[in-house]
Amino acid sequence: MPDEPEAVVAGNAGWEPGTARLATGAERTLIASLRLAIIPVAFLILAGLGAFAYAIAVFVDAFRSIVAHPYPVGHQIGLFLLDIDLFLIGATLLISAIGFYELFVREIPRDKATTMPAWLAMRDLNDLKGRVISMIVLVLSVSFAEEAVDLSEGLQLLEFGGATAAVIIALTVFLRLTNSH
Repeated sequence: MPDEPEAVVAGNAGWEPGTARLATGAERTLIASLRLAIIPVAFLILAGLGAFAYAIAVFVDAFRSIVAHPYPVGHQIGLFLLDIDLFLIGATLLISAIGFYELFVREIPRDKATTMPAWLAMRDLNDLKGRVISMIVLVLSVSFAEEAVDLSEGLQLLEFGGATAAVIIALTVFLRLTNSH
């Protein structure tokens, strides 16, 4: 509105001009501080790469172990399930890094030259939360399968399965309730 003073247009009715400039400077500083999110992005990427490297080391060790002692089969399958778990954890860390970057630093453009899938676009914290919780559910499911292969005691498996199911249900309810807004 051209007839109103700058402070009123900015939503700062009654503020003196110096105070409005101070508020604008504070806002610019706060917006610039969002760039600090690059720090967790870098560490999430490093952690994801570490999980991938660890998964590769576990795979190589499992392969050697299987070649040397192919039986019992159940334990060997557990080693590969552990590998799946580690790769899923690494993927979760990378998805988190992408989400932090897009939400706090800069949107990643998606065009024909960009190979990043559109489903990784993060519009808000609910998008990031949903993807991370989905990955956690996958990790918990694989962890349960891994334990099911290794546990011989039925009651322990039932207890572990019940606890895993309770966490998955709680995460699903949390996701549904917070995404309904």
